[in-house]
Amino acid sequence: MDTLQITEIAVQRTDKPVTEQDRQAIMANPGFGKYLTDHMVTIRYTHDKGWHDAQVLPLQDLGLSPGTMVLHYAGEIFEGMKAYRLPDGGVTLFRPGANASRFNASAERLAMAQIPEDLFVNAVRSLVHADQDWVPYQDGASLYLRPFMIGTEMAIGTHPSNSFLFCVIASPVASYFKGDAAGVSLWVSENYTRAAPGGTGAAKCGGNYAGALAAQAEAAREGCEQVVFLDAVERRWVEELAGMNIFFVFEDGTLQTPPLSGTILPGITRNSLIALAHDMGLTVREERYGIDQWKADAASGRLVEVFACGTAAVVAPIGQVKGKGYDLTVNGGEPGPVTARLKKALTDIQFGRAPDPRHWLERVV
Repeated sequence: MDTLQITEIAVQRTDKPVTEQDRQAIMANPGFGKYLTDHMVTIRYTHDKGWHDAQVLPLQDLGLSPGTMVLHYAGEIFEGMKAYRLPDGGVTLFRPGANASRFNASAERLAMAQIPEDLFVNAVRSLVHADQDWVPYQDGASLYLRPFMIGTEMAIGTHPSNSFLFCVIASPVASYFKGDAAGVSLWVSENYTRAAPGGTGAAKCGGNYAGALAAQAEAAREGCEQVVFLDAVERRWVEELAGMNIFFVFEDGTLQTPPLSGTILPGITRNSLIALAHDMGLTVREERYGIDQWKADAASGRLVEVFACGTAAVVAPIGQVKGKGYDLTVNGGEPGPVTARLKKALTDIQFGRAPDPRHWLERVV
């Protein structure tokens, strides 16, 4: 599709920002995704104009016709990113170009318009610059960024939309899981699968997450915090959690993570951790790992650590794993040294406490 190259994003600042007192109260205990900042970015796309009307605007509701295609056919994609407060008070993004690339891969899979990557990054930068006071200073907190795009054509009919709305919103966040240091409990779903070959598993679209909610509810009923999915064909191979990739650490110091087979989201945190593990001299295998092998390795002691990863949760150690007829614990339910080492290496780069030889950081302020 032809697109217009936009170099400028107009800025209209709100005349009714959240007061300093109220913002500080929110920032002291932000939770996760509970509050939005003062502004948002919107950019529109039509076949005849390409990308146009790029703006930073006061946060506001979207006015949509009840016949808007996204409401009926789920033409929607999104990304998850963060802005981090640096030791000198500045603000940085982490690998925004990788998010832009993945966003366009999702767009292609869902027959949506692809946005120029520099425009995507510029939109995110513009919102962070406008709402830089919302980036927390406290340790481990950050400003979560949510770029998303919806099909906006008003039509009742199954065809690709001819118009789209790209937006970016932001929310100050603390740790994703309560009691961040403890191991997260998992339920192994046998009733549901997340994705099948040829489907949308590698795309970051809302339907994948909506489809995981019943399995997540099942996990909660079983007393677990998260669900882990097996493959849709053999119901044997471990794939990923509802919104995170997974890694296994063995007694010989090697790591293993399921391969990107088209049914697993290509996580940017996953990719970053693989690179950091290689820097540490660790071997990382991208190979399939069966649930029966997981149980056997946990029982024998060969498997010593398990952790999940993603932008929201960063790195989350896995403790208890439950399924129908079994209940096992890895490393006594506590975080292991490899998990802790990788998490520290990643977050030290993200928060500017360590060198950034790969130039993953992109400073905004």
